[in-house]
Amino acid sequence: MKIVPHMGLSWGRNHFKTSQFCLTNIKMKQIMATTVLTIEDLQDFKKDLLQEMKQLFQSQKGATAKKWLKSTEVRKMLGISPGTLQNLRINGTLPYTKMGGVIFYDHEEILRILADNRVNNSLHS
Repeated sequence: MKIVPHMGLSWGRNHFKTSQFCLTNIKMKQIMATTVLTIEDLQDFKKDLLQEMKQLFQSQKGATAKKWLKSTEVRKMLGISPGTLQNLRINGTLPYTKMGGVIFYDHEEILRILADNRVNNSLHS
């Protein structure tokens, strides 16, 4: 391969380094494909994204929350460990229903208990 000076560059002591950079840069341009995005492309993308989000929200609007939750769902909802959930059951804080070895919790009841036990810490001057 023959190394030739890049336009505008002179043959100085850094010539080889500069020429090597130019060759590397040319190789990189050949490897990397460039896509030019226009304003219209971005506007089309925005329209498509907003339409998909709108459809997603509309499909979720009709969905109702589950009436009965299993232990894993309650633990995720409250961010508690299995032991803490068991303690809430044992001390009567959290009512439950047991069917065939599976424990279920009423979703609305959990929300009510959370609201009833809410503590307002407002500072008065």
